[in-house]
Amino acid sequence: MEQAKPQIMIIAAEASSAHYALKLMQYWKDNGKDYTYFGVGSDAMEAFGFERLGKSEEMAVVGAAEIFAHYSELKAIFNNLVEQARVRRPNVVVLMDYPEFNLMLAKKLHAMGIKSVYYISPQVWAWRKGRVNTIKKYCDKAFLLFPFEADFYKSRGVPYEFIGHPLLDEFDENLLNEEKNRFNKEKYGIKSTERVLGLMPGSRRGELNQHLDIQLEVARRLINKHDHLRLAILVAPTVKKEEIIDRLENFKSPYILFQDDPNKMISMTDYVLVASGTATLMVGLLQKPMVIMYRLKWLTGLFGKLFIKIKFFGLVNLILDKEVVPERKQEEANPDELFRLMDRYIVDPEYTASVIEELKKLPQYLGEKGATARVAKSLETYL
Repeated sequence: MEQAKPQIMIIAAEASSAHYALKLMQYWKDNGKDYTYFGVGSDAMEAFGFERLGKSEEMAVVGAAEIFAHYSELKAIFNNLVEQARVRRPNVVVLMDYPEFNLMLAKKLHAMGIKSVYYISPQVWAWRKGRVNTIKKYCDKAFLLFPFEADFYKSRGVPYEFIGHPLLDEFDENLLNEEKNRFNKEKYGIKSTERVLGLMPGSRRGELNQHLDIQLEVARRLINKHDHLRLAILVAPTVKKEEIIDRLENFKSPYILFQDDPNKMISMTDYVLVASGTATLMVGLLQKPMVIMYRLKWLTGLFGKLFIKIKFFGLVNLILDKEVVPERKQEEANPDELFRLMDRYIVDPEYTASVIEELKKLPQYLGEKGATARVAKSLETYL
């Protein structure tokens, strides 16, 4: 009889998680592994053969208000995932970020005797540290991206593997080549004397609602002051271009709309105003001066202020353990303040150069290339 293919359930409800999940699937295919995949993922994952029981672009909500608004849909997906896990008995379940949903799912899976691992584990070291006990109780292990996470997990007796950051696998030194970047810019009609201001408002609908209008106002002011600036709006892979175009109906300044490989898009910018998240790490690795912003609805922001106790919220600053690039949240992330911070990069070349020098140190804190391969090989022990 033909042996059934190993089954892997993956829960990748965030844009960055879905991207890393796709890389994992591609790695296995390139190495001759034939597995069955199902769970929550992106369009790109589905095109690769992933069976979607939940769509990441619809589930990537942020903040209490959005979660309540989508509760019935999320609950239905959750119940279906539990039922499908019970029926199909996957060899392993890979949980990625999305902590409230995934930790509840891990509890259900554990009760059924199904192994789960956490890849892209939640930032339990930043807030609600007690969740690490839930990971310890219900997950087989956690894969850690950052060295500073290891001491936290080790001190609490949680099985873990430090695998490094999968972004390094995609980091191409050629993207730092100014000559090649100039050539790419020319294809979009950007002259060598012009500088590109990149806007990265986020990958979730809630983030677009909170960030895009503010970023556009900052861009409008900068363009009016500096006639050598060109504006590029970088569209996340999980966002439909049409959704951004609809929001630009009343924006009168000229702009270029990019939707391509994130690293390639970022490489063509000179300064970036970016929403907090994995994107900040991409921008940092490509040595682009940035200002990090983040806004949540009032109630969610108040909750965060009460419970999140960390010096920095921007990944770049967290990793380097100092404010290398400016970061502003909530009411401080307003057009006046963000304009002032972005403008400094343009008018103060020495300051900009010093920030770039600090960003060059980032790779040494992220482990070595090969994170995707290390995760794949570790997961194969379950298959």
